[in-house]
Amino acid sequence: MTTIQFETDADGIATLTIDVPGQSMNVIGPEFIADLSAAIDRIAGEEAIKGAVIRSGKDSGFMGGMDLKALPAMLAPGPDGKMDMATVFDKVFVLNALFRRLETCGKPVACAIEGTCVGGGFELALACHYRVVGDSAKTQLGLPEIMIGLFPGGGGSQRLPRITGVQTALIYMLQGKLFRPAEAAMLKVVDAVVPQGTTTDAAKAWLKANPDASIQPWDKKDFKFPGGAGGFNPAFIQTFIGAVPMTMKQTQRTMNAPIALLSAVYEGALLPFDRAIRIESKYFAKVVVDPQARNMIRTLFVNKQAAERGARRPKGEAKAPTIKLAMLGAGMMGAGIATVSAQAGIDVVLLDRDMASAEKGKAHAESVLSKRLGKGMTPEKLATTLARITPTADFADLAGADFVIEAVFEDRAIKADATHKTEAVLGADTIFGSNTSTLPITGLAQAWSKPENFIGVHFFSPVEKMPLVEIIVGEKTGPQAIAKALDYVAQIKKTPIVVHDSRGFYTSRCFGTYVQEGAELIAEGVTPALIENAGKQLGMPVGPLAVSDEVSIELGYKVMKAAKADLGDAYKHQASDDVMAKMVELGRMGRKNGKGYYDYPDDGKKLLWPGLADQFPPAAAQPSVEDVRERLLYRQLIECARCFEEGVLETPEDGDVGAVFGWGFAPSTGGPFSHMDTVGIAHVVKVLDRLAQAHGDRFAPTQQLRDMAARTVSFYDEAVQKAA
Repeated sequence: MTTIQFETDADGIATLTIDVPGQSMNVIGPEFIADLSAAIDRIAGEEAIKGAVIRSGKDSGFMGGMDLKALPAMLAPGPDGKMDMATVFDKVFVLNALFRRLETCGKPVACAIEGTCVGGGFELALACHYRVVGDSAKTQLGLPEIMIGLFPGGGGSQRLPRITGVQTALIYMLQGKLFRPAEAAMLKVVDAVVPQGTTTDAAKAWLKANPDASIQPWDKKDFKFPGGAGGFNPAFIQTFIGAVPMTMKQTQRTMNAPIALLSAVYEGALLPFDRAIRIESKYFAKVVVDPQARNMIRTLFVNKQAAERGARRPKGEAKAPTIKLAMLGAGMMGAGIATVSAQAGIDVVLLDRDMASAEKGKAHAESVLSKRLGKGMTPEKLATTLARITPTADFADLAGADFVIEAVFEDRAIKADATHKTEAVLGADTIFGSNTSTLPITGLAQAWSKPENFIGVHFFSPVEKMPLVEIIVGEKTGPQAIAKALDYVAQIKKTPIVVHDSRGFYTSRCFGTYVQEGAELIAEGVTPALIENAGKQLGMPVGPLAVSDEVSIELGYKVMKAAKADLGDAYKHQASDDVMAKMVELGRMGRKNGKGYYDYPDDGKKLLWPGLADQFPPAAAQPSVEDVRERLLYRQLIECARCFEEGVLETPEDGDVGAVFGWGFAPSTGGPFSHMDTVGIAHVVKVLDRLAQAHGDRFAPTQQLRDMAARTVSFYDEAVQKAA
């Protein structure tokens, strides 16, 4: 065995210590499956073995689930090039069959959990007869597979409802929610919580006291689901009457896994357990062979993790963690950056134009962190974190900082003034980062004597919640600055992408097209409700008009005016410009002043502003929702493709991760580049040509797209990446 150490003590208790070589966290792969199968044979076949404990040999936790990077190979066609659904079923059922053998081996098996235990690792734990977990506040357990386009495929969708009841299990599985130890014990997901470091002893003690406890509750004749189940059980039926439409509303029918999960739980609850796990594997097979699962796993898990582990970090640069951060600007963005930095253990000097503004920024941090009291935040930890933030109005107090982030007003002159004053204190050898969302980094870097030490560090609002940071490389930005920025992002536990300089960079530029196309549709007389519903049905978090209100119509108007001034005659006027200008003229700036495309009554839900019909009369003939959805999608796709052709993006991985985590591009697609690859570049070009003919050059395909279509290659094709 290479992944499991098998030892038997004098009491006849076998200890299986999982330690998958070459992995920071234990994962389930072919070697582990083979080793666990052999271990089960020994447990069942050796008379001297009275029971077994399964534990981890890694400090990182118990187990993180299936090795998703190996999933494509597992599902690869056979030598004949064929892969029918029966073959897929057989492959995915292997794990279910293995865990079923474990729980029916005739000997009691206990699981000693310390640290992370999720996905397939948690399904392994559920297949054990007893589960004991350490009381560390960092420990998390659960089945989060829904978050990456899958659902529990190792018996989890059948065992968890039989432990907690169907309704509770669905709440956790459909949302990918994780349990803390105390919560898991309350719901009887684990049997005991003990001091960290004592779980193996506790598991062995249970085995000695319960030598005959080798039958799971669902294998006993008198078993009943907690809360009931079955076609004639009112509570069971009511659960699904509510769960199905709620899931449809939340996913807009764009996700395969949630519907498959609901089906597997419903059907499995009506059947004996051995039939139920086959039902689960049937639906899991359908989900896993669909390109949606592949795309979501690649972007939301594999590429995201690679980015966080430094995939884009320049090689050969020494690690450069930030010790003291100079944070210029204590507004919403600056205060948010200060908050997450202090949480990461970084000392922050928070500077603004006067002490009152700086202290207001620190008060924001206190307000945000105070809401977490009792949720992992203690009064002592709160005080320690806040003590790391020093508000000031004096640039001299920045002395000693080894990294700077500027988040002052979005004006070149104001930014240049702050940059000069900072250099006077720190010197140009310090790495300077600008949080600008639209102004080109190369131009801003002219205010710093060593532009090779100047870089863009673009956060998203609210900083405390948004996971992405866009690192922007200017024309002269050097590798040391890139490494420093990426090391800082790793410290604050966010996900970085690295892009090259351009107006709006990547995320703001491409996100803006979604908002702009919504305004174009308004200008054409398309009804606002149709626009908003089409956006949500596309898989976007909200419609383009709603998100325009959230980020501020006025901000979009100012960005448009700045672009117009900079580009002069090269600027291409659009009807959306007139829509934004009219809304600003009417004083409807967005949510910030309580009125935009929507009205925001103090005592009720936001509503589309009825006055839109007066300002932009609806056309007599309305387009279909499919047509509107197509325009909103392809306007984003073509801008992403332009960024790739222009070299703003170096890799499709950055493009997909940035789109999904930066502006909420439909997660079910895996991102714009995954989506274009999936539908086919030739199809993308065909649709864009049709849209360009009907609606203008903003939809015109790039030459690179045409070349790719002619050569039948994709963005994720290695040859295209090298040629780009």
